[in-house]
Amino acid sequence: MAGSEEVFWVTQCVFFGRREAFDCLVRKYQSSIRRFFLHQTYGDAAMSDDLAQETFIKAWLNIGSFKAMSKFSTWLYRIAYNVWYDHCYRKSAHPSCGLDQAEQCQDIGNTLVDEAMDLHEACKRLREEERTAVLLAFMEGLSHSQVAEAMGCPLGTAKSHIARGKEKLYVYLQKSAYDVKGS
Repeated sequence: MAGSEEVFWVTQCVFFGRREAFDCLVRKYQSSIRRFFLHQTYGDAAMSDDLAQETFIKAWLNIGSFKAMSKFSTWLYRIAYNVWYDHCYRKSAHPSCGLDQAEQCQDIGNTLVDEAMDLHEACKRLREEERTAVLLAFMEGLSHSQVAEAMGCPLGTAKSHIARGKEKLYVYLQKSAYDVKGS
């Protein structure tokens, strides 16, 4: 679906309330949004599904605010980032929920391959902003400017998050005996 088709589907949603048009957008982006959350939650599939669902609900409720000034995917990732940020805030406001998700990663470790586990472990070492920026850039293929827009920060800040995150991943994976090529 090209960008103009996405605008067409958004128009169908906004002006005619056609849910089937929104379904087309959901089908196109549900895998990438869920994958974004899977990486953020260190593989917690149930939590990722819940967060993805919340993202699409918020997108549907706010579809009229999409102005086509950027790609639809960038607008949607901005919502996903805000959903993730709100989720983290809610967790920190309730310490009984536990902030350390390392145990969750251990629980699902049997189903993940060793490399994925190492990558999850490496991502834990990144600051939240670095991890988000790296995941959006390298896992979801967003440009630096799209990452900046999705995260609501200046382009230079997004580039810094990506560069620092990439360097930390490089150092960690190199120490973990991976043959990592220079960045």
